[in-house]
Amino acid sequence: MRMILAVAAVLYSASAFAQTDKPPMVGDKPLVQVKPKGAQAGTKAAATSAPAPKGKPQSIAARLQACLDLDDGTKDRLNCYDAVIAPTPKPKPAKAKGYADCRFFKEEDERLACFNGFAESIPKLPKT
Repeated sequence: MRMILAVAAVLYSASAFAQTDKPPMVGDKPLVQVKPKGAQAGTKAAATSAPAPKGKPQSIAARLQACLDLDDGTKDRLNCYDAVIAPTPKPKPAKAKGYADCRFFKEEDERLACFNGFAESIPKLPKT
């Protein structure tokens, strides 16, 4: 019985000493730590402005598809699209041939419909 208590005390004290305030270091640089998979997935709050992750920039197509998570026909979705491609309205824009041409529409409803059409037609990209 004393032996079990002694082993438990040694193991408990070893785990207490192993917990430090600083992250593990390799030389003078901190060791890279991987985030859990749930922390990397985007949320609706993060999709409102369509930010790119700090480590790897997202493509325009991926950012436009992230806007599709927001409610259809809302100002929030249009703001998300406008954050990806800034609007530069023209008095008489030509018919849009690509998603970049949607920024030329002055009317918000036309711009939203244009972006929706192109964003929905983009093939789903694999999540990396």
